[in-house]
Amino acid sequence: MLENIQAIRGMHDILPDRTALWQRVENRLREALAAYGYLEIRLPILEKTELFRRSIGEVTDIVEKEMYTFDDRNGDSLTLRPEGTAGCLRACIEHGLLHNQVLRLWYLGPMFRHERPQKGRYRQFYQLGVETYGMPGPDIDAEIILLSRRLWRMFGIESKLELQINSLGTAADRNRYREQLVRYFTSRRSELDDDSLRRLESNPLRILDSKNPKMRDVISDAPLLQDFLGADSQDHFNQLLALLDSLEVHYTVNPRLVRGLDYYGKTVFEWVTEQLGAQGTVCAGGRYDLLIEQLGAKANAAVGFAMGMERLIELLSIPDALETNSAADVYLIHSGGETRLAAFTIAEQLRDTLPGLRVLLHCGDGGFKSQFKRADRSGALYALILGEDEAADGAVAVKPLRGESTQLRMAQSEAAEFLRKNLGTREGGKSGSL
Repeated sequence: MLENIQAIRGMHDILPDRTALWQRVENRLREALAAYGYLEIRLPILEKTELFRRSIGEVTDIVEKEMYTFDDRNGDSLTLRPEGTAGCLRACIEHGLLHNQVLRLWYLGPMFRHERPQKGRYRQFYQLGVETYGMPGPDIDAEIILLSRRLWRMFGIESKLELQINSLGTAADRNRYREQLVRYFTSRRSELDDDSLRRLESNPLRILDSKNPKMRDVISDAPLLQDFLGADSQDHFNQLLALLDSLEVHYTVNPRLVRGLDYYGKTVFEWVTEQLGAQGTVCAGGRYDLLIEQLGAKANAAVGFAMGMERLIELLSIPDALETNSAADVYLIHSGGETRLAAFTIAEQLRDTLPGLRVLLHCGDGGFKSQFKRADRSGALYALILGEDEAADGAVAVKPLRGESTQLRMAQSEAAEFLRKNLGTREGGKSGSL
């Protein structure tokens, strides 16, 4: 007997009993992004490997250990995207979107990293990305933080998240800091773990992002980047904090927050929670002005964030009723034979008249009793019943499946109006509190 084929480790299925929840969350995200004037961009999952080497950095964990990279049949090195910023910027440069323009963009889709799978961390995971271009001031930094806060408020989880923020300064600021940091960590070399020793010469700032609890003391005594910020970086950061204060956005300045990607400069931030265990970062981002030049375009301003969809879904406190994926609003029951064709006609007429109404038509054999069981399991609110008598009279019976309401009999032509009044339509998936 052949062994069943299972999904690749760390690449999870989202089953029908959860997809309704995902769809509702995604629809609410789209509404919030539209309210801020952000436009969707759709990007390829595969990119040339060089894009990520130049953008993320050769000595990051992502490029060194986590990317899914392979040579295609033409010998080109391709990579499944590990994050979305580089691909979004590549698209904007390639299509000339950055020339004398201000852009607010978003995307949603799967990313891929070969990490050790655990709760909240997958090898295929979904991210919402927000990217803005052409705005160098701290006001756009404040806007995307406000946008992210609105998402938490919209889902009723603001109290579960804390905003941490820092400034990485300019490249010149970081170079000055890097010299002092290398000197400090070298003096305590015997206390560094293997990852930190490897990063000491190549990317010492990443040592500050170590999750090894044995590294806490040596990291806590390290020099602070904020002591090396130039006047321009400090002024940008101070203006941003003043805006957040005025807008009553609560935050904590975390001087050890560096982010894991090389392209960040000046503002960096994370929304973190204590309710997801080790995977506590739900949303993170910052400013990455230098990346545009690294990819060969004229210097420009850029800031954005990425949000992990799995972690957001996990964090949401959602009533049990919203966890159930109802497949239908109406289940159409018939007695077979000649009533089958009439049932098909009624189902199509309802879909034409009430766009968005979900109509399940019974297919296959089965008496009324078994059909009612299927109707109940479908989650439908009403069953429409077409027996031989109803078909002969041009009528249909309407039976509520939830509650104690009485079964009604009406002309087939009246069914659509009855359902309109009692159900409404689900155009665009907007029904429900999500």
